[in-house]
Amino acid sequence: MKENYNAESPMLQFVSFNKLLEHYDEQLKSKDKFLANRAKYVLEAQAPFPELREGFNDVKLLKKHKDVISIILADTFAPVLTKNEIKTASTPFENLVFNSSERFQDILKNAGEGFELEIRNLPMDINYIMKCTVVLNFYYGFNMDFRRPLFYDIPDTNGVMRHYRILYNADFMEIIPTEKSKELSQSDVDELLENFENVELWKEKIPPNSFISKGFVISNMFDVTAEHSISEIKSTLIGSNKRGTENFMDSFQDTFRSLFNLKKIKVGFTGYDNHANRFLKIYGKGIESYILKGKEMEPCDDMLCGYSYGKLFGENTYFAISNVEKYFEKSGGAQQPYKNLHEQGIKSVILAPIADNGNLLGVLELVSNTVNELNSVNANKLDDVMPYIVSAVLRSIEEEENLVDAIIQHECTTVHSSVYWKFQEEAKRFMADELVGNQPVFKEIVFKDVYPLYGQIDIKDSSKERNLSIQRDLMIQLSEINGVLQEAIKKYELPIYEELMFRVDTYLEEVKEALYTHTEQAIFDFVKEEITPVFRHLKRENKELKNFIENYEAQIDPTTESYYDHRRNYDNSVMEANMQLASLLDKKQIDAQKMFPHYFERYKTDGVEHNMYIGSSIANDRNFDPLYLSNLRLWQLQVMCDMENKYYALKSKLPVKLDVASLILVYSTSLAIRFRMDEKRFDVDGTYNARYEIIKKRIDKSYIKGTNERLTQKGKLAIVYSQRKDEKEYMRYIRFLKAKGYFTNNIEVVELEGLQGVTGLKAIRAEILYTKDTKSERTYTYEDLMEELKS
Repeated sequence: MKENYNAESPMLQFVSFNKLLEHYDEQLKSKDKFLANRAKYVLEAQAPFPELREGFNDVKLLKKHKDVISIILADTFAPVLTKNEIKTASTPFENLVFNSSERFQDILKNAGEGFELEIRNLPMDINYIMKCTVVLNFYYGFNMDFRRPLFYDIPDTNGVMRHYRILYNADFMEIIPTEKSKELSQSDVDELLENFENVELWKEKIPPNSFISKGFVISNMFDVTAEHSISEIKSTLIGSNKRGTENFMDSFQDTFRSLFNLKKIKVGFTGYDNHANRFLKIYGKGIESYILKGKEMEPCDDMLCGYSYGKLFGENTYFAISNVEKYFEKSGGAQQPYKNLHEQGIKSVILAPIADNGNLLGVLELVSNTVNELNSVNANKLDDVMPYIVSAVLRSIEEEENLVDAIIQHECTTVHSSVYWKFQEEAKRFMADELVGNQPVFKEIVFKDVYPLYGQIDIKDSSKERNLSIQRDLMIQLSEINGVLQEAIKKYELPIYEELMFRVDTYLEEVKEALYTHTEQAIFDFVKEEITPVFRHLKRENKELKNFIENYEAQIDPTTESYYDHRRNYDNSVMEANMQLASLLDKKQIDAQKMFPHYFERYKTDGVEHNMYIGSSIANDRNFDPLYLSNLRLWQLQVMCDMENKYYALKSKLPVKLDVASLILVYSTSLAIRFRMDEKRFDVDGTYNARYEIIKKRIDKSYIKGTNERLTQKGKLAIVYSQRKDEKEYMRYIRFLKAKGYFTNNIEVVELEGLQGVTGLKAIRAEILYTKDTKSERTYTYEDLMEELKS
């Protein structure tokens, strides 16, 4: 037993049986002869040894007076209960046991030689303060609750750790002040309450050895191993990211061993993927899956027999196999889960479903190398812990999903929902590599045998319109500068101002002719480096000129540092058109994804472009059929017409009235796409497939063969293809959509001039029918619509 009598303390510790003996003093007067005679016997046994009443601090006397002390304590340690009660008499705080029940003695004996009894959660560094709180309660009368549950951790004869809750009976204690004690006010106590960890302050208010503690305490102990194990499982599971730590599974298994009182059982976990109905390995240090036996993932149907499947999935209840070998032989040695369990030397097992509202999340596995050790009876012990395991697994799934999302976002930026599953799989593999200590690398994602679809609705002559707006802004700005310089010449008649005007006029003439990039930059530099300093000087020199200059400056956009009126109108028109068209396309895409999942991306340029890829490798849980490609092509045709209608309904409201032209590229050969980690986007994979990207990039600049006519025209949808079967397919769709009011009879097939590296392309150009608004049933060609809008 540990002794701490040398430790500094506010109380001098004296063992005394005075309070108990006073109880016998009273019983001497009892009318009950048995009680009176019993009291007389105890008091006569103690009488020769007054120190037992007065108190002593020499612990050797406990051994010397052992027999007498046993007589004094006989009534508190009833022989009839000695084999059942876990009970001790000891000094308070110092844990020195001098009398105990037989059961307690047996518990210590089973713990093994060399085991030292120690209270688990009684830190020595706060021992002094804890004793002070006792003094404040018992002597000063200040109610200060410092009670905490105290425990002994004692291994049993099998080495399983048992946990005992200690309840103290302090009825036989007295606290007496010495000359060192001080009077304490409420303000003193308030100061102590604010400074719990300041031991020196506590020593100042309640000095060492300022009180005498006389008496002893009786401890009653209760085996709370099951409750403690449940609490341990709960606290272990509450902590985040525990499964990545070194000793997580070791401590977790020890807790389950205590709960079941079985030294050698092991704990495993198997995850469940409800999308693919398969079991999968859970990654973490020391986490095993005995069902999978080293495999990464396996279909549930292959891993369970009909009965076990029904128990886990149908009833969501435990499945216990008390004799694995018996069922292994009974099933001919091939049936799972008996085969895998038998091959690992497992003799008995409990499989417990980790389920939330009937949805299986995984399986908890308890396995033993002993027949019948785990069975359907002790499986019921899991009832108290499964809610915590379910809660932890739900949180773990959420944390893993967040981590998967974080990895995907970091490695790949935003990923379309149709291919997200593939990125999740790779992110989980990435995490698994990291958990086992490997250097994780996010591998490139590839989808093979997918069919591409491309479409664009582009602003016609966008470069020309943009240049025109820049031209106008520059001419206005230069004219405004000239106006200020003319006023300056009137005031000062300096030749330098005339020279500046000459250069401004020269730039004006250049801009009127044509806009070149070098001209735009030259004017910007000229204004910044030569005009702006002169204007700054003139503002200081003349108030009238200052007003002219400030009027000019008020028209200069602070972001571009130049005149920005026509360009703003152009940019706003393009931005508004792009936003409306992209919004419509995104909305329509929701329905298209429901038809069959496919990859989709769209981006805004001078218009809106979109890429789509469809195939079985993208649709994780669906079987692909060419029918779905045909369906998506027809959907794309309709949506392109809808986007054209959307734009021309918007055109009259835009600051700049621009025109658009639409184009679809048909490509009948399947190809592979790869996610480029450096560019964070999908691209076609391989040199053979690169032809598709070349066509896509150059097609909108192509001309009709033998003419100067561009392929893309306002009011018409161009469908580019290379194979005769594609022409027949799209002609069929156009006839159908013409009947639904999407196209006119003006449909032509044209041959295209060869592009660099690409020849043999043809196109269908179909004239689009427009409605003036969504409520109108009347349809228009492009020319009719423009006339109608003008009227």
